[in-house]
Amino acid sequence: MISVGIDVSKGKSTVCLLKPYGEIVCKPFEVQHTEKDLEDLANLLQKLDGEIKIVMEATGIYHLPILTFLLEKGFFVSVINPLMMKRFSKDNSLRGAKNDRLDSVMIASYGIEKWYKLKKYEVNDRIYTELRLLGRQYYRFMQTHVKHVQELTHLLDYTAPGLKAMFNSWNEHSNRDKLSDFVERFWHFDLITSLSREEFVEQYLLWAKEKKYHQSRSKAEKVYDLASNGIPTLSSHTPSTQLMIQGAINVLRIVNNSLYHILSRMKELAKSLPEYATVRSMGGVGDSLAPRLIAEIGNVKRLRNGHSLVALAGIDPPPYESGQFVGTHRRISKRGSPILRKIGFEVMRMLKSHKEPEDNAVYNYILKKEAEGKNKKLSKIAGLNKFLRIYYVRVMEVYQ
Repeated sequence: MISVGIDVSKGKSTVCLLKPYGEIVCKPFEVQHTEKDLEDLANLLQKLDGEIKIVMEATGIYHLPILTFLLEKGFFVSVINPLMMKRFSKDNSLRGAKNDRLDSVMIASYGIEKWYKLKKYEVNDRIYTELRLLGRQYYRFMQTHVKHVQELTHLLDYTAPGLKAMFNSWNEHSNRDKLSDFVERFWHFDLITSLSREEFVEQYLLWAKEKKYHQSRSKAEKVYDLASNGIPTLSSHTPSTQLMIQGAINVLRIVNNSLYHILSRMKELAKSLPEYATVRSMGGVGDSLAPRLIAEIGNVKRLRNGHSLVALAGIDPPPYESGQFVGTHRRISKRGSPILRKIGFEVMRMLKSHKEPEDNAVYNYILKKEAEGKNKKLSKIAGLNKFLRIYYVRVMEVYQ
């Protein structure tokens, strides 16, 4: 019975081998995340007698090289939540001293104390791993997209105030951005008002035909009226004005193309999974939300029950009891994936905006909570809680 505690850092790890009652088999030592050092570590562990369990903290991506190597060698590896390790360390240390060597001893001690409760790390399927990576990239690119849309809108407030409300922005399904396409041609109200109403309408219809948008004469007239009554604060004769707007459009298109290709790949991967059709059929889940939802949740078979999925999203209110007192009004823990919570709220928003059929349990549950006097945000949290429990049950049925 040997617990191998590994304190992981960038490019290297500190390892400690511990037996019950604090008997140190091998003093803490460092290994670089290179094939030679990890091979030496594996050889050392294979020479030991008795059952071996390796324990390490989840550290973003830094623990992945050593984790992957040890799993390929067939070792039992348990990856624990850093919060659990922090609580264990606080309960077992008086001085609060901290360095890599002491941390490796503490992690090994955790392995001894929790020996029979340690869970073996299961390598996620390649599809889930790739989906999760793409999902995180999509989230970051979307943040960039929002930032640059705001930047373009800010510039248009100087040259064409109010124009943003006239055109739709990027469409994730078609990868088309009507606002950017129009502004690229008419980036200042002066370019519109320099034409007569009929001349602009004709040019607008030709532009719409070229870009394959709906050729609406009434829309063109509304844009012309807006330009005629608008007051630009930057001159169209200043070279830097067009330069800034064109630059914002170019950056936005690069970001939009990246988002489109990432989402397309996510759809392709998600459709190859057995649960895709089940997830896609759930109320509020569309073509883009389904792969993003699967990407963030991953393989539900690794979760114990629906409560675990709710906890993964961080919307579980932790219990609070003391003596005869039982707390009933508790805030959500938020100790989970903020991205999953965001996707979940998008699903709830789609449920409400599309007014799902009367037999939709989640939609009816949200309405019930609102009727009880809860505000819309709390009602959606309650609805998301129910949605995730249903998600777990339905997806698990696919694999049974």
